[in-house]
Amino acid sequence: MWPRLCWGGAQQYETLVDSVRGALAAQIANSTPPIRRFDTETEREAYQGWLVEMSIRLIPRLPEKRNRTDLLQCLDYECTRAGLDRQLVLGLIQVESNFRKYAISDVGARGLMQVMPFWTSLIGDGNVRRLFEMRTNLRYGCVILRHYLDSEKGDLYRALGRYNGSVGQAGYPNAVLAAWQGGWAYPSPAPAGGRP
Repeated sequence: MWPRLCWGGAQQYETLVDSVRGALAAQIANSTPPIRRFDTETEREAYQGWLVEMSIRLIPRLPEKRNRTDLLQCLDYECTRAGLDRQLVLGLIQVESNFRKYAISDVGARGLMQVMPFWTSLIGDGNVRRLFEMRTNLRYGCVILRHYLDSEKGDLYRALGRYNGSVGQAGYPNAVLAAWQGGWAYPSPAPAGGRP
């Protein structure tokens, strides 16, 4: 049996209260450039160590160094911005698209984080094609995952199920958690004072 290359599920369209939709839309629209700032040299060195280690781990999936660096810098920025663990999001991307920027699932989810097109109309500018842009896809994916974590009061298992459209089923959350704790585990915590 061949390994599953993509686990993009059918995130469910849900009616959002206007205030929630507005807050999510504001997060998507924020065009702040992904520039990492550090309070100390120690934080900068920790970040550089993480960047090097993750780049090495990505070589089999993204052989081009520039692509790896761009992905990791953008992922770090979007995860920091959304208050998400970078390693969790790397595990999620592995399960969702196996780091294929142009992946499309059987149900139409797109890009690295397999975002469903309806989100672009619900909280974005309606441009579905932009879901293939790395930064846009990471922005949507991180904002959506944060929304689900908040909605589920921090229950990661249920939030992952909602992200994939498989809430209540063990397969997807277990796959993401296995990828996170397996190939993407990293011993050092994210620098505490670093900020987007």
